[in-house]
Amino acid sequence: MLKPKVVIPQQFRHEHPIVQGEAFGVLCWNTQKLTETPQFQRTLARVLADFPSLFLLLQETKLSAKENWLHPHWSYAVAPNMQTRRFTYGVLTASQYLFTEAHARLSKKREGMFATHKSYMLSHHALAAGGSLLVVNVHAINFVGTQQFSQEMELIKHELLAHRGPLIVAGDFNVWSRQRRLRLLQFCRSIGLKRAIMADPQHIKAYRQHPLDFIFYRGLSLLQAAAIDTSTVSDHNPLYARFML
Repeated sequence: MLKPKVVIPQQFRHEHPIVQGEAFGVLCWNTQKLTETPQFQRTLARVLADFPSLFLLLQETKLSAKENWLHPHWSYAVAPNMQTRRFTYGVLTASQYLFTEAHARLSKKREGMFATHKSYMLSHHALAAGGSLLVVNVHAINFVGTQQFSQEMELIKHELLAHRGPLIVAGDFNVWSRQRRLRLLQFCRSIGLKRAIMADPQHIKAYRQHPLDFIFYRGLSLLQAAAIDTSTVSDHNPLYARFML
């Protein structure tokens, strides 16, 4: 029952490509399955008013089969890691730019404690001058050994190596140990990613002083980056980055 179906919840409404010199915000947030609660939605609206974004990269989303809380303002695609009759759980990438492709992926391994997969979403967004921005929304596997974690990151890397354009890789990477963090840094170096250094880093969710959430990028100019204190909502705080192509 918990394993996701082949059908991927998605809605594509926007046709605007990304224009050279155009700035856009990216908000990345592990929402702790609170996406349909009034408190979360009020907080998200307040955050977006202060940090205007054209991309939302959410992990641990919970969406009802009868609700479409993003309608009609966002195009989106979900990479589920669990589905029941009533709810879909997973990562959600939303944008007000054109989606040209969206690919949901499941981890090969299951997490030892819960025997569930993790998921990630690869989405391509058209550039006005040609080509695409590839956005990768990751909720990395937890409760497995470092070697298994590294193998999952290698699978993601191989999907990205062929992409020659700009790239954003963001999410909750569950790098709660020195070994895991080193593997993540190796992954970033192998595809030329830079880390967006956040203002107010004390607001980044950490475990044993290891930050868990990151925004990485390539082929873009970083204009602003901040961790936002919303600690009364989720056990993670959102990260924000503003880029220019």
